[in-house]
Amino acid sequence: MTAPLSAVAKRAGVGQGSLYRHFPDRLSLALAVFEENMEAIDALAAQPGSTLRDVCELVTHQTEGTAAFLALVGAEQADDRLAVFESRLREVLLSKWDARGDLVGPDATLDDLMLAIGMVAGIVRQSPRAARHEVAEAAWALVQRGLRA
Repeated sequence: MTAPLSAVAKRAGVGQGSLYRHFPDRLSLALAVFEENMEAIDALAAQPGSTLRDVCELVTHQTEGTAAFLALVGAEQADDRLAVFESRLREVLLSKWDARGDLVGPDATLDDLMLAIGMVAGIVRQSPRAARHEVAEAAWALVQRGLRA
């Protein structure tokens, strides 16, 4: 995300001062978006009958919409606040591991799935907005073959 926060405030229809009071920097804004996304993931996982595939599809959909924030966070990997999201996502995926269906094979691990999610997110964040969904679908089709082996 290279847009100045003033441009973000204008696009959001709020004053620049309001934006800075809530989000002192770009990373804080990205973390707020990730928290909202994580709450949606938690809610889906809590639904009876939801599967590992359902959770991965939501994560992919969120990745498509937050590509700019993912690019920003890529430069901030050392920030401890980011590790919380990875840990929470691992917990959710593990809670759905028994409901994995054909998403992953019997020899795949949680680490394998986390790597696959990171790989898909990486290619999606580099794709033009109009192509993100198509790229995400193609990337998942490719990595799933490896996860099922």
